[in-house]
Amino acid sequence: MKQILDAIMAGENQALANLAVPESYKGVVVRADEADMFADQPTKDKDPRKSLHVQDVPTPELGPGEALVAVMASAINYNTVWTSIFEPVSTFSFLKRYGKLSPLTARHDLPYQVVGSDLAGVVLRTGPGVHVWKPGDEVVAHCLSVELEHPDGHNDTMLDPEQRIWGFETNFGGLAEIALVKANQLMPKPDHLSWEEAAAPGLVNSTAYRQLISTNGANTKLGDVVLIWGASGGLGSYATQMALQAGTTPVCVVSSPEKAEICRRMGAELIIDRSAEKYEFWSDEHTQNPKEWKRFGSQIRELTGGDDPDIVFEHPGRETFGASVYVARRGGTIVTCASTSGYLHEFDNRYLWMNLKRIVGSHFANYREAWAANRLIQRGIVHPTLSRTYEMRETGQATYDVHKNVHHGKVGVLTLAPEPGLGIRNNELRSKHLQEIMRFQNI
Repeated sequence: MKQILDAIMAGENQALANLAVPESYKGVVVRADEADMFADQPTKDKDPRKSLHVQDVPTPELGPGEALVAVMASAINYNTVWTSIFEPVSTFSFLKRYGKLSPLTARHDLPYQVVGSDLAGVVLRTGPGVHVWKPGDEVVAHCLSVELEHPDGHNDTMLDPEQRIWGFETNFGGLAEIALVKANQLMPKPDHLSWEEAAAPGLVNSTAYRQLISTNGANTKLGDVVLIWGASGGLGSYATQMALQAGTTPVCVVSSPEKAEICRRMGAELIIDRSAEKYEFWSDEHTQNPKEWKRFGSQIRELTGGDDPDIVFEHPGRETFGASVYVARRGGTIVTCASTSGYLHEFDNRYLWMNLKRIVGSHFANYREAWAANRLIQRGIVHPTLSRTYEMRETGQATYDVHKNVHHGKVGVLTLAPEPGLGIRNNELRSKHLQEIMRFQNI
């Protein structure tokens, strides 16, 4: 690994083709024999710092259509939280199911899982049938893993019956010194960003693009009013930027004055601090409070001059979904993913069916959508929302911070990169957007 890192640091990326691939590498793992370690504990008390371990793991065999990448930096997503607390199910059930698919996928069914669904790094090796990418290429990876042996995946690859999220439903993820990806996960690294900045957008930027911009999602248009939950968070911060660039009016929902200020820095003007307003959408664990939905809707209209949201960008799930259905305009769209506060949504269907509203499910993005989202980063139209970077040995703490929602934007992790700020190739473009790039890091 030292020779590989030395070559990358010296800018001699092409030399990587002549270096041996290590037999093992360090990765952040969960272990199958610990899958019950949090049994009977409330979700809020489950601690990723106890379940995530940094250890040496064997380098997987490289198969057709695949690539091994030397990972310089990665990032934390909420799926790493789910993996680390073994909710809603242990991800080892995913690996076991995937392992039965073919002799090649059997590699993934192991008593440990290398986690992580983002990376920025350098291609080390490519397998048979890979022609576009070569050793030495600086890349980022999106997290869609597909087999494409079924016709359903050939219009929208997200509909492939064997669609999985890499590093969550597969093994050999990005929180490691080396990662195994399919070649059609790779995209060019934005050359004006550092390794950790480039690693941060991947999953959430692509997810926000499909959910808000794509015809497969809400298909937002100029002039729409878009309600964005968690607008300063990992997913919402990209949705907010896209909403502003698309000529819509975002109404940003946050949970603190600090997070409201972040939205203002991004250019948003209409902001609701739900904590300051003391919104309680549930009277108790089993009973929602429609009076609070109405109060929330009234505040949105006050901010917009009387308009209800054309689109509700939903991802908290159970806690907010009843309110989201209520406040969407007649004929409006609630586009939903993630459900970080719970998967069992409840809403009053009268407000949906009688007002001709639509609920659209959205999950990650296909390769074309991920590529388009990455292109926005490359061109300096959308910017990374990295707020803090941890060392790989601190991944448990980084994941804990996301679990407890004490972070802003995205949280990065250095893997091979020895320090932040490395890997910047285009200083001219960076200087034009430095304030926006550093927006979350300067908090």
